[in-house]
Amino acid sequence: MDFRYPNIRALFTEHLDPNRSESASFLIWYLENYYRLDSIEAVDSVCDQSGDKGIDGIFVNDHTQTIVLFQSKISQKNTTVGDVILKEFAGSMNQFRNTDSVRKLIASAGTAQVAALINRLGIVDKIDEYELRGEFLSNINLDANGAAYLEQVPEMSFIGRNVLNATYISDERDVPIHTPISFDISGFKITEYSVDANTKTYIAPVRARELIKLDGISNQELFIHNVRGSLGKTNVNKAIAKSIRDPKCHKLFPLFHNGITIISGKINVTKAKLRISDYFVVNGCQSLTSLFNNQKGVSDDLYVLAKFIKVEPNSSLAKQITEFSNNQNGVKPRDFMANSSPQIRLQNEFEKFYSGIYRYEIKRGEAPKDGELISNEDAGLYLMAFDLMEPWATHRKYQIFDDKHSELFGRPEVTADRIVLCQVLREEIDNVSRDITNSLLRKYVLTRYLLMYLIREILEKDTLGKRAIRNAKDFVRTEGKRNKFRKCIQTLLKDVMIDLNSEVEDAGDDFDYRGKLRDEDWVFHLGKTIVTGYQKQVSRKRITSFSQDWEAR
Repeated sequence: MDFRYPNIRALFTEHLDPNRSESASFLIWYLENYYRLDSIEAVDSVCDQSGDKGIDGIFVNDHTQTIVLFQSKISQKNTTVGDVILKEFAGSMNQFRNTDSVRKLIASAGTAQVAALINRLGIVDKIDEYELRGEFLSNINLDANGAAYLEQVPEMSFIGRNVLNATYISDERDVPIHTPISFDISGFKITEYSVDANTKTYIAPVRARELIKLDGISNQELFIHNVRGSLGKTNVNKAIAKSIRDPKCHKLFPLFHNGITIISGKINVTKAKLRISDYFVVNGCQSLTSLFNNQKGVSDDLYVLAKFIKVEPNSSLAKQITEFSNNQNGVKPRDFMANSSPQIRLQNEFEKFYSGIYRYEIKRGEAPKDGELISNEDAGLYLMAFDLMEPWATHRKYQIFDDKHSELFGRPEVTADRIVLCQVLREEIDNVSRDITNSLLRKYVLTRYLLMYLIREILEKDTLGKRAIRNAKDFVRTEGKRNKFRKCIQTLLKDVMIDLNSEVEDAGDDFDYRGKLRDEDWVFHLGKTIVTGYQKQVSRKRITSFSQDWEAR
């Protein structure tokens, strides 16, 4: 990443505006890419105007009970930041030391955006309970004086060029380059439709034998922009394969098949040939994969109606074409979220830190890689139970990629490390849940999310447990730490299981496990009872706490 001025402007061109400073635009980009907020929330967190009491942005994280104040400065000289400007920021932070000081700030701010932002975020009601932090954001590094000053102010951190480069996780895929290919269109009159000089569509029947020579079918890289990969032996795919194996259907294939859509950066058309390069298939993955897997049965009579669209594959228009051309039965909300920034960024992060250990699946039918599979649907359920602490809602899977997607995934703490921590919890829950005496409760899927919620409640009240919640990396990034964390969770779960069994047994033989696990009040009171009982056992030294167990290993 190039953070030198003026090159840095290229990172956030979409946010540049005559009524917004470059530093504010930089902060919005930072919140999107490092705090993982969606664009609307990132913009809403930033003060665009000057005169905002030294505060350029505020982010309130209710899950971690943290209020973060931001100051953002872009240096055009590409030098370093010293202690003077940091001291000024500390003075601005001092306006948020308690409820009274925040009220005075609002009163003195007048029409400044910071006052409206404070009110909208409900900071007056939270400032005395939440942890206050400050982040100074810049495109240059810190000098020795600045570093020395920060050691005296632990609640402030500096995010400069080195930190930005070291912690950046891209939300873009590594796009493969496919070998140009030509199709024989002699004897056919192709249909051409021009949107403008740079965007055109050509529709023509193409031999299947030529289509299966496209680069990237076997490893699914041809479909990287598609919302789904190959779904295997579905009823639809079985029907396609059957028609491919029946020579009588070959000439009829264009009559009952919807065709495929190919976007291409370059298209050259003559009377006999249509040549494409920089291409991807955005609709037709199932058909092309079936043709490729059954290519021995493909004859010269088998044609497929193909739509070739000349458009830059990484453009917003290409994304729109992909979405609209797949907006049909059988496509799920999860499929459309496969190409969203939060999901691609998480997948890249898994590849960076957990390659060969865990792999993160963001769309159905992805080409398999080494490592234990974690789907983004499972991750969403984990986060719903562990982060949002709503295990009673985990039966509503549809919400993960619908109205809860931003709430679940669009937060700075949602990293590959956090999802791996939840995965380890899930694995140990599966191992220990055999000790649940009520067999129906033991087999019920929602029970695992109830246990994940109970573990979260216990960790939240433990000094070291809080660290695990807020900084999962320190507990799962390496194999040694993962194994240590796993053993501590095993111990904790066994203690919880005793109380859970007791509570369920007290409920009697007619215990409505399905209704109770969907009942927010019941789950809340159960959690309170079990956590209180656990804490009493720890205080009486009958069992060890998570912190004690961790330190002893």
